[in-house]
Amino acid sequence: MKAVVQTVSEAEVTVDGASVGSIGEGLLVLLGVTHTDGPAEVAWIAEKIWSLRILPDELSASDVDAPILLVSQFTLYADTRKGRRPSWNGAAPGPVAEPLVEAVAAHLRGLGAHVETGVFGAMMLVRSVNVGPNTILLER
Repeated sequence: MKAVVQTVSEAEVTVDGASVGSIGEGLLVLLGVTHTDGPAEVAWIAEKIWSLRILPDELSASDVDAPILLVSQFTLYADTRKGRRPSWNGAAPGPVAEPLVEAVAAHLRGLGAHVETGVFGAMMLVRSVNVGPNTILLER
């Protein structure tokens, strides 16, 4: 599982012109799932996102109840080592990935997070204002 975590002053996901998820100050998380991911990776990445001390004054989202916008992002598993066209073989297929993305959101909510999401598999427009800029890559 991979996640790109950005501190944002605001972020929003729209699908077909309609807002499906938005937050103010908090974390935008782009989440990719691979074939070997399971419950252990779900718990690890959710807990890492919630406790990562990357907000001002070295605080975590859990310290200040910062909201999280979680967006599925299979392209995090793009393999660009050969040729000019990325391979997506490292990304888990939708029927495997979707329940795991939902499980990460559920785990975060279980930890106390307010979580907004995109729409799995949809063409999404993601708008964000990155603070810092602060962008962290998590990988397990």
